[in-house]
Amino acid sequence: MKKVLCALALMASASLSAHAADDVSKLDSRLTAARNTINEIMSVPDKSIPDGITRQAVCIAVIPGVVKGAFILGAEYGQGVVTCRTHGGWSAPVFIRMAGGSFGFQIGGQGTDLVLVAINHKGFQDLLHDKFKIGADASAAAGPVGRDAQASTDASMRAELLTWSRSRGVFAGIDLNGVSVSQNRDDTDAIYGGGEHTFDQILHGAVPPPAVAEPFLHSVSRYFGNAEAAAR
Repeated sequence: MKKVLCALALMASASLSAHAADDVSKLDSRLTAARNTINEIMSVPDKSIPDGITRQAVCIAVIPGVVKGAFILGAEYGQGVVTCRTHGGWSAPVFIRMAGGSFGFQIGGQGTDLVLVAINHKGFQDLLHDKFKIGADASAAAGPVGRDAQASTDASMRAELLTWSRSRGVFAGIDLNGVSVSQNRDDTDAIYGGGEHTFDQILHGAVPPPAVAEPFLHSVSRYFGNAEAAAR
């Protein structure tokens, strides 16, 4: 009987280990997709996020591969990653979900990438919430495009988040009002091996980044710099 119980315990342990490995592999793929999104957008200067915003950015959220069909169904349609600027560079990442929208919200085409940039402390605080709605709980504006573009319009100066989409190679500011953003606690726990770390701790730089996140953070540092944002 003891041998049977030991065998079952070993099988259960092996199953859990395999499941954990699958989770980390899935999150590694998501981080890679987010990194590729940043690299591809920022490698074309006249169609990238302006320098003035990259220097001012407090946090960056990248939601790669959004599927259009889910918008109409009202299901969860976006899985993304967030990092924030700290004294030591960019924080270890956390994972988020995006859902909601309306029938009038059409990005056009599948495989759309979304980018959100928090440009002040309030925007950073929004990303710490378990759930918030863009346009209601957090003010947002469509972000300007082009390295030298001016971001000092009234809308962007008042906004907490600037938002962009990229679909079929076209990168442009987008109105995401009505979209909800929530913490993906399960995926965040999976990459850190447990639930002892809060989003606040991670995004404030109290938790070292896992190895799988280093390439993504390297790309963020390359294009957005390492110095602590004055807005923090």
